[in-house]
Amino acid sequence: QVQLVESGGGLVQAGGSLRLSCAVSESIFSFNSMGWYRLLPGKARELVAFITSDGSTKYVASVKGRFINSRDNAKNAVYLQMNSLKPEDTAMYYCSAEGRKDYWGQGTQVTVSS
Repeated sequence: QVQLVESGGGLVQAGGSLRLSCAVSESIFSFNSMGWYRLLPGKARELVAFITSDGSTKYVASVKGRFINSRDNAKNAVYLQMNSLKPEDTAMYYCSAEGRKDYWGQGTQVTVSS
């Protein structure tokens, strides 16, 4: 069973930064892409960013220019650098590994105070 463990969430003031990490129990080359999703209070889950096996990245419009998605193949890890955080970024953030089967982490809470 593939395991994903997110870390790096916390409480930060608006304008601050956080770096989320996602450690994967097997080679991330096994997956077509690695994604970051967030669950906002009272809303549906939202795809924030994803990175493909060749390093291509895509972002939801609301985080473009503020968030940076990266991967370290040697460490089987992906990262989400979040800068210029806004209160509306407050959510539970989940890492996913997407391939023939999708796997999810347990999530890490990000809270941005105004």
